[in-house]
Amino acid sequence: MRIVCNLARGTKRKLPFWKDVSVKSEQNYYEATRNNSKRFSKLHEDVRTDICVIGAGFTGLGTALELAARGYSVVVLEASLVGSGASGKSGGQVASGYSPGMMATSEIVGRDDAKRLWEFSEDAKRILNNRIADHEIDCDYLQGELYAAPKKSHINWLKDEQAFVEKEYGYEQYRWIDLDQMRDMLAGERYIGGLLDMEGGHLHPLNYTLGLANAAANVGVQIFENSAAISYVLRSGRVEVICDKGRVSADSLVLAGNAYLQGVEPSLQRRMVPVKSSIITTEPLGTERAASLMKTTACVADTYEDLDYFKMTPDTRLVYGGQDFSFGKVSRQKNPVRTNMLKTFPMLKDVTIDYLWSGNLSVTRHRLPDAGRIGSNVYYAHGYSGQGVPLSAVLSKILAEAISGEMERLDVFGRLPHKSVPKSRFVQLPLVYSMMLWSKLKDLL
Repeated sequence: MRIVCNLARGTKRKLPFWKDVSVKSEQNYYEATRNNSKRFSKLHEDVRTDICVIGAGFTGLGTALELAARGYSVVVLEASLVGSGASGKSGGQVASGYSPGMMATSEIVGRDDAKRLWEFSEDAKRILNNRIADHEIDCDYLQGELYAAPKKSHINWLKDEQAFVEKEYGYEQYRWIDLDQMRDMLAGERYIGGLLDMEGGHLHPLNYTLGLANAAANVGVQIFENSAAISYVLRSGRVEVICDKGRVSADSLVLAGNAYLQGVEPSLQRRMVPVKSSIITTEPLGTERAASLMKTTACVADTYEDLDYFKMTPDTRLVYGGQDFSFGKVSRQKNPVRTNMLKTFPMLKDVTIDYLWSGNLSVTRHRLPDAGRIGSNVYYAHGYSGQGVPLSAVLSKILAEAISGEMERLDVFGRLPHKSVPKSRFVQLPLVYSMMLWSKLKDLL
């Protein structure tokens, strides 16, 4: 589940002096404000290693880092550039729990496994914070996430959720935000209350991913960019991954491509659906105007099924995102996300949108992560359903444990009742659109 915290008025942090983000050559704000220009070479030869990881995002790099700490040699293959998928394009929000909420999670998986999943979620936040501190990753991390409720029924659900996690798990970091506090915290009248997670937070997702890559490279992990894995085969108990210009032979393989895994392992395509999410970023609003909109440094996610999420950047821009089911051509000034932003902040009608970008996140039928093992030496984790920043941290550690022979925590995910989705994209997409239209209808009702 997601939420927001206090904002200091006038807080402003300088961006790297060599980045002029007023130059809009980049449509992605995170790419325009990356603090590391390091690139990795393309795979041009055959390589032998202990573990091969496909995907240089949160999960892949986190797993590589954990495995290297355990003494394994690791190769990471990235089809494009480090962080170019969902990891570097996301809203960067850090939440407690899971997308359905813990009451629903307990109904889906049972009380005992729900408690284990909650413990994993708590571990996820610790791992994330420790990685940032231990590897000195400069990623603008700020604490606090606010679940903003637009309706009385949503308020009732949030209060029930708060009571549930306090009773079942002893969690005491949620703070109730009433109407008066909400009006003080956020401008506009869209939200009438909310739940603030003091241990939630948000970060610059691309700079966090780049920091993980540097940390992994510093402990001997080999990272190859522009080196898409085409397929893999099993030979004499080892895994051979075939790329365009080379091959990687490994004892074990980790599939960490999430929504971007494509055809490397077709069996996994029926376990998740890639869903498009788009994000816009405004021009700098200035300290005074930014503080008039959000008197908090926390990020916000509302409680609609088709949720909106937003935050303020250190240079006083509003980053605003949501699931995007638009057809046809869109522009920075004319797109569905800007329309939703104006529902929340109608006073921003005059503001220019400097950046617009989209990416895919993977969603499972129950909106719970999917992780496990195929055969004896192929491992995977995906389907974070919007909770990828924190949950990838703990799943990467759990994958490393499993490869080392400690299967107990990975086995919990093997017990989750995941339902398959249609294999064909021609069926998947209409299904997703139908589900989202139904969600919108429920929101309206």
